[in-house]
Amino acid sequence: MQTIWLGGAEWLAVLRIGLGLWWLESWRHKDRKGWFERGTGIAWAADIAGKHRWGVVHTGFRRVVEPRPKLIAYVVVYAELALGLGLVTGFLTPIALVAGLLLNLLYLVLMIHDWAEQGQNAMMALISLVALFAMAWQTWSLDAAFGLFL
Repeated sequence: MQTIWLGGAEWLAVLRIGLGLWWLESWRHKDRKGWFERGTGIAWAADIAGKHRWGVVHTGFRRVVEPRPKLIAYVVVYAELALGLGLVTGFLTPIALVAGLLLNLLYLVLMIHDWAEQGQNAMMALISLVALFAMAWQTWSLDAAFGLFL
């Protein structure tokens, strides 16, 4: 497919890079000192999980996150950075797309009551699916340069 400026593979790369920049912005605007030293991010999520309409969310949070809040804070914050860098550079792209999709779905379930968050996570999940199934790592990526995931 050819368009005025770019072909289909290039537009998919633009989509992938845009998604990566979205993840990097999510990482950039986080108050890392608050997340790591004061536990603000996990405390916020605990409040939401505690009031969640689905019991499985509260139970899952209590079993997985509450015993190790500092570790989970680091995992969440640096996962967003890794996803952004992986997608922008096109390195290990299918892995980054699947991990990002799972993280967006987790955020989507946690924030089921917040329509603004729902829209962002739904769009990011949709872009991840399109980029994954269209193999958006074939152009402008380290994966393509190294011959990975052909």
